[in-house]
Amino acid sequence: MKDIKISVLDQSQVGRNSTAAQALEDSGKLVELADTLGFERYWVSEHHNLKLVAGTSPEVLIPYLASKSKNIRIGSGGIMLPNHSALKVSENFGLLSTLYPGRIDLGIGRAPGGDRLSAQLLNPSNSFSEKELYEQLTDVRAWLRGEEMPDTIHDKVKAYPIPEIMPELWMLTSSGGSAQFAAHFGMALSFAHFINPVGGPEVVAVYRDSFRPSKEWAEPKAIVSIFAFCNEDEQKVADWVTEFDYRMLHIEMGATGDLPSFEEIKAMDYSMHQRSRIAWNRNRFIAGTPDVVKEKIAKLAADYAVDEIMIATWAENFEDRKHSYELIADMF
Repeated sequence: MKDIKISVLDQSQVGRNSTAAQALEDSGKLVELADTLGFERYWVSEHHNLKLVAGTSPEVLIPYLASKSKNIRIGSGGIMLPNHSALKVSENFGLLSTLYPGRIDLGIGRAPGGDRLSAQLLNPSNSFSEKELYEQLTDVRAWLRGEEMPDTIHDKVKAYPIPEIMPELWMLTSSGGSAQFAAHFGMALSFAHFINPVGGPEVVAVYRDSFRPSKEWAEPKAIVSIFAFCNEDEQKVADWVTEFDYRMLHIEMGATGDLPSFEEIKAMDYSMHQRSRIAWNRNRFIAGTPDVVKEKIAKLAADYAVDEIMIATWAENFEDRKHSYELIADMF
């Protein structure tokens, strides 16, 4: 089996009876661990109007994490571009790439990162149109490159500082639509298996076939992201699955209110629809003892024909979360 690179997707989830400040402190500790373990990259997400997620602004969190690490790449997973001004995103990541040259990834998504009302408030002119996204991607790349584009706004406006080393440009997708943008612009692609476990390998294959080389990427590059938890104790794994089943339902129901206790979750009598959702959601994560997790990660990498897996791990106990990453690091 070929070597598989491991990366981290951190959503800075707030634990039960905990705080956003603690979640962010844990992110700082986790990036130090990931750096020590030799992981490839560490991405943070953009979410809005979700009480249990502290990571609302990757552009603010990235420099904090980069300052706490030395070698690992730090990036956004992702910046939800329709929520933002293309110029401001370019300035932010040009500055980050100047501060931390060769270590910054700009992962871009097109989803709102929350509900439509929040997205409208973030960017009142947001039309959610593909044409607008295409224009934004064109502008971001041109501004980060410092390109001269006659008869366009780029003649008059530059995004300073223009970095000597470009951030790596990635497109995020969970359904396939954004993969077409990645192929057209010659960007790398990250498929969110943790959101949609259906059809991903086919999407990545089409992306590879359609890829147009760019200054940044001569060949297509893809990774796949998944939730995962690993522990030697089978009962601890089973308890994690029980709680995570509910957490995903909680998010699907709008993530309103506080989480019930673990004892309350264990005693829940789910409806037929909820049991159906739980069964489907279990395709979105990998959980088990080290031998089980290793086999499933290797199969996922083979299915997608990738050599890098990005893992998002939530655990109520931070030590369990760290230990899961340590075990996975030992596998590859």
